[in-house]
Amino acid sequence: MTRFNEIDTPAILIDLDRAEANLHKAQQAADQAGLKLRPHIKTHKLPFFARRQVELGAIGITVQKLGEAEVMADAGLTDLLLTFNIIGAAKLARLRALHDRVTIRVVADSTECVAGLAGTFTDPARTLGVFVECDTGMGRCGVQSPAAALELARTIMAAPGLEFAGLMTYPAAGKYRQAAQWLSEAKTLFEAGGIAVPAITTGGTPDMWHMQDAAAIATEYRPGTYIYMDRSQVAAGAASYDDCALTVLATVVSRPTENRAIIDAGTKALTSDLLGLVGHGHVVEYPEARIARLSEEHGTLDLSDCARKPGIGETIRIIPNHCCPVTNLFDRVNLVRNGELVETLAVVARGRVD
Repeated sequence: MTRFNEIDTPAILIDLDRAEANLHKAQQAADQAGLKLRPHIKTHKLPFFARRQVELGAIGITVQKLGEAEVMADAGLTDLLLTFNIIGAAKLARLRALHDRVTIRVVADSTECVAGLAGTFTDPARTLGVFVECDTGMGRCGVQSPAAALELARTIMAAPGLEFAGLMTYPAAGKYRQAAQWLSEAKTLFEAGGIAVPAITTGGTPDMWHMQDAAAIATEYRPGTYIYMDRSQVAAGAASYDDCALTVLATVVSRPTENRAIIDAGTKALTSDLLGLVGHGHVVEYPEARIARLSEEHGTLDLSDCARKPGIGETIRIIPNHCCPVTNLFDRVNLVRNGELVETLAVVARGRVD
């Protein structure tokens, strides 16, 4: 068997036991809260894990882009929620092709987006489900008030080929109660207007252990990062380093000074996301080391606080600040168990940001 430290670097390692434990824990939390789980595959981009999530009880998957949806549909996943506005004739045609072969629902936050969908999907016997995306505090996409949500839902319902699927949000981290209050006010407004809200879908790994609070109003939860976890989730209190399943394996290629080491993992292997943290990752073997700087192919480690320091040729494992963009940097991931390579998988949805 190949030991993990014999794999050529830089490379992604996925600890199968940790990933599996994370999947089980989240599904159990959703079941206990009475929520349906619809995991976001943007983190792993692998049909291998998407199928496993469904096997464990997920009702379907979440995708962020059409490219991801196409890959997952090709792999046999049949219940998809695409949480990104679809704008433009080319993308609408691709969405139509997907709709012809799988169950896929989308989101919208404007009349312009709805108009494009309504012009493409016209068959009342084969409607497209559309969620109204709501900005409950994230400050990204989404209608800005419950009243605006109701107005857009009515526009969706007026289109013969569309069906109002419910409300969707991605709350800001730590603001799950604020999001629940926003959605509760919206649901009350809808009911007063005689409009049922079929589903309310929310998400976010940082607050996933508060699913019980979300369940007061939501029907569905969409975590993504939870399968791997990362340094930012540890900082947020959602995980410990022992839960982190994804590491980047790197080699020390230079020791120019006593307190500086250079590794073969830069911005093309480790994300430049800091997310409020100091340094660019947690070094498993040398936790006192700080990944101080990244250039394209080089990572600079500050070893000033290390009593024991790595030598040239030594391999180290790094838990990145944010695992999701790291997945999109590699063609392959290496599945490991008990330190040994089990299988190497192509990241088939890698680069599918179209």
